[in-house]
Parts: sequence; C-alpha cells; structure tokens
Amino acid sequence: MLASTSSRIEKTRIEKTRFEESEFASDVRAGLSKPHKELHSKYLYDRIGSALFETITFLPEYGLTRADERLLVAYAGDMAAALDGPIDVLELGSGSGRKTRGILEAVGNNQRDLLYYPIDVSAEALGRCSRELHGLAGIIPLEETYLAGVDKAVARRRKGHSFLVLFLGSTIGNFERRCAEGFLRDLRQRLQPGDALLLGADLVKSPERLILAYDDPTGVTAAFNLNLLGRVNRELGANFDLRAFRHQAIYNESERRIEMHLHALANQDVTIAAADFSTHIRAGETIWTESSHKYSLQELPVLAERTGFTPRKHWVDQEWPFVEALWTVQP
Repeated sequence: MLASTSSRIEKTRIEKTRFEESEFASDVRAGLSKPHKELHSKYLYDRIGSALFETITFLPEYGLTRADERLLVAYAGDMAAALDGPIDVLELGSGSGRKTRGILEAVGNNQRDLLYYPIDVSAEALGRCSRELHGLAGIIPLEETYLAGVDKAVARRRKGHSFLVLFLGSTIGNFERRCAEGFLRDLRQRLQPGDALLLGADLVKSPERLILAYDDPTGVTAAFNLNLLGRVNRELGANFDLRAFRHQAIYNESERRIEMHLHALANQDVTIAAADFSTHIRAGETIWTESSHKYSLQELPVLAERTGFTPRKHWVDQEWPFVEALWTVQP
C-alpha cells in the first residue's frame, strides 16, 4: 500500500514537472516571437536566480528590500492595531518569509490561534518559510500561483475570521499598470468586507539612483538577468551564447518604470529544442526581461478606490522612498 502511494505521488510530481516545462517552453516561444522580443520575468527565479536575487537584496545600491523590512519592523504593531477582529494572514509570494516575522508576531499578540497561508510557486521557498516562521502561527503552505492560492485559502476561511493579505516587496511593480489594476480587482473579488490588504510599493525617485540599483557595479544584477538565458539553455535545450549579451537597465520616464533588457552584442541564430522553435537575434537587438514600475503616494489611494478597496493608513521609509499601504475591502 505504501509503495503504491509513493508511486502515485512520484507520478504526479513528474506529470506536474512536465506541465511546467511545457508552459515554460510555450511562454519562451511566444515571447521571442514578438516584434520586440521578451521573456517573462517570473522565469528569472529558478534556484540560481533566486540565490542571486537574495544577494541583490544585500547590495548597498539596492535599498528597496531593506526599506520594506525597516517599515515592517518599525510599524508592525501599528499595522496590527489597525485591523479588526480575529484574522488569518495570507501572503502572496511569501519566499522565505523573512520579512513576515514582525507582522505575525504583532498579530499573534492579539490572538492565540493565528493561521498563516504562505503562497508561492516554489516548494523550496515554502519549506524555508515554514522553518523560518515555525511556532509563530499554524502554517498552511500553498504551492500555487497567487490567485489560485487565494482561492484555496478562502475556501478554508474560518467563521468569524477576516483575512489580512500581504503583498510585499513591491511585487505589484512588476505588473504593467493596467495589469496591476486588473490583478487587484481579481483579488478583491475573492475577498469580503472586513478583509485587508497590506501592499508594498516602491516610490518614484531619481533615475540615477534607480539605474544604479538595477545595474550594480559588482555585476550581481547582470548575472541575475543573464541567468534567464542560462535557464532556457539548461531546461529547454537552447543554445544561447551568454557571452554575446550584456545586461542593460533603462529608466522609462514616461511610464515611470525601470526596464531590464539583455542587449545582443552580435548576430546569433538560436534554437530552443523543447519549444520546437528557432529565432535570429540581430546585434543591437534586446530581449526585455523585467519591468519595475514606481508609484507616487498620490496615485495609490486612487488605485485602491478603483479596484474595490478603501485606503486606511500608509507608512513611508525616508531613507529609500518606499510605502506600505493598508487597504480594506469595500462593502
């Protein structure tokens, strides 16, 4: 019986891996077929990419993560005090959960039976999160995309409990503004009055400061960006010559966003075996890999109202302009 169960679990794991690889191949083919080639930013975060990004968060030029953490440490008590009634915490893209400790401690001081639902597509990250936050709450990890994870958590809602949804680290900035609004509307539809959202957002600052944060002199961000092509080579059987690309960070002032590109230094014919796809890349052409949109304090309350939330309070870091905004669900 045990052997049979183990066999079914392994079969399910293999089938899931095949599906993920097929989706990856399909997305790569679609992105590289566009007039301006692009690769989706979610694929930056394989094991190597995640380790490189963790290193980026410690770089002196990249102040975003430290600002996020400073606010959560300094004001977790105020954030918890602004919430009503018994709540459970749900986090979109929890990662290792390092930043979440203060919030869970503050909320847990007000109730004994706190539940925490970390949502992440990485089983490894969820494992680290469970170990990091063990003992602070009943932890129910959900290996899902954001909204699929919300659906599972909401299906388990406890009677009389509200949800506090955490969307930290300015992940909202990785969405195009129109898509960010659509995502927040979809999230609102899954929640109910009494629920709350704590949203982290990076604020507009000088282009020089932003470019330095996304193109650090030690080259860690460059390695992070180039690893995306390395991942396509490793997992999809492609033949990108990584030495024929350089990392490029651009500030698009009209859109108020940093763009990361991979700039081709030479002509290159690329075949991607698992995608059954070939493409020609010209010298000087770029592959767009990520956008990081920056917000103003004035536009966030407007965004809240448009997407079905009511802005309640916000906290701003002065060293690296960054905001944690607390919104509640409109009736």
